[in-house]
Amino acid sequence: MLVDDGRAIENLIYTYASLVDAGDFAAVGSLFASGSFVGSGGVARGSSGVTRMLQSTVILYSDGTPRTKHVTTNVSISLTGETAVSQAYFTVLQAVPDFPLQTIAAGRYRDSFTRTSGEWHFTERAVTVDLVGDISHHLRAKGS
Repeated sequence: MLVDDGRAIENLIYTYASLVDAGDFAAVGSLFASGSFVGSGGVARGSSGVTRMLQSTVILYSDGTPRTKHVTTNVSISLTGETAVSQAYFTVLQAVPDFPLQTIAAGRYRDSFTRTSGEWHFTERAVTVDLVGDISHHLRAKGS
């Protein structure tokens, strides 16, 4: 089955969310093999850089997940030949024992992509967090 370029890029955006929620940080890192992740903690480059960044900042629970659901909406994609850019909103929900289901963060992704050998890849993901709730069960305190 052929997937159009826009759908292939959307699938990458949604795959990122699914992999983070599954706690599969190595697979998330592989999405950035030739790319970078820019967030409040700085820039992580390449598979190993993104994997390390997630492993050092995101708390995993006994089921191997961060007990989150990343909901990605308002996806807008602009294609130009072998490159593309997109914008999207994200909302992060979390529930853990003694921490009822709630929204812990919301913000925006600004992504760029490159197509190589017919496959789309992240070039850069820039994350802007606009709203922050209680992230104490999701992210490690700096320096810990």
